[in-house]
Amino acid sequence: MPDIPELGFLSHSASLPWLLGAAVLASLGAILVLAGLTALFGLHPLRFVSRTLLGLLLISLGILEGTITVGIQGYRSLAREELAARIAVRPYGPQQFAATLRFPDGRMATYPISGDEIYVDARILKWHALANLLGLSTAYELDRVGGRFRAIEQERAAPRTLHPLGQQKPLDLFDLRKRYAFLAPFLDAEYGSAAFVPVNEPAELELRVSTTGLLIRPAAASKTVEKWLN
Repeated sequence: MPDIPELGFLSHSASLPWLLGAAVLASLGAILVLAGLTALFGLHPLRFVSRTLLGLLLISLGILEGTITVGIQGYRSLAREELAARIAVRPYGPQQFAATLRFPDGRMATYPISGDEIYVDARILKWHALANLLGLSTAYELDRVGGRFRAIEQERAAPRTLHPLGQQKPLDLFDLRKRYAFLAPFLDAEYGSAAFVPVNEPAELELRVSTTGLLIRPAAASKTVEKWLN
């Protein structure tokens, strides 16, 4: 099984301040809730209501911030078309080829693939205007790479080869959006994108991504690509 590259939109060090912020909000909220309970025991109902409501609000904001921070791990910020990976394909048999993906962070992995075409798909996290005000922009995560047969009969009957590209995470905002409708005002996760091209001979390709989706195009031959393939 090839090593899966860790492509972090938020690295662990970059996400630490956000997690600390979430912890601070939740802690302040808990303190206010306790203060509200103290006011209740002291027969101060107005203080109890105001402190408890404010405390619950801060706890909710802390949980929301923590969920977003953890759930967006593995996604990369996307503001314009950019290079998602360089792909080198080398056939080694009938409808059999190896695909070597090199990512912008320098990581590289090679996958054996069956089919006439190479197929790559991605998940797109597109935030609505309300979330944009908080500084959250469209992000993507490459999801899978595999093969695709041209003939429908062969596509149905032949063994499929699919390899995961995304990293495992305890929470994934893409899945959370599909599960919980209350996230709809913030996040539109109904957007997936895929691209595929035929593989007839050794070639170097560029996998590019923009706000409209994935695109695979031939890459200019370079000594750099030849070097990391050898």
